[in-house]
Amino acid sequence: MAITRDDVAYTAQLARLELTEAELERFGRELAAITAYVEQIAEVHDAALETRLVLPLITESEAMRDDVTEPSLPRDVAVSGAPDPADGFFRVPKVIG
Repeated sequence: MAITRDDVAYTAQLARLELTEAELERFGRELAAITAYVEQIAEVHDAALETRLVLPLITESEAMRDDVTEPSLPRDVAVSGAPDPADGFFRVPKVIG
């Protein structure tokens, strides 16, 4: 897949980046190299790879343990490390305008 200068410029616009002509050319070459490498990796057939189990097997009895209700932290302890607690709650910045 060929990466064009227009592809790089469009991507930069989406990311709100201002790139110089030299940067557009350089990033185009770099993205083309990355794309070529990903295509090379995609050619490897999955069956040729040895599957390895990373996590130990979990028995059904271990996976299906009973739910146990336990007391949680008191509210004042939970918010004690917060940078700006308010009335026992975590105060966070407003994210919706």
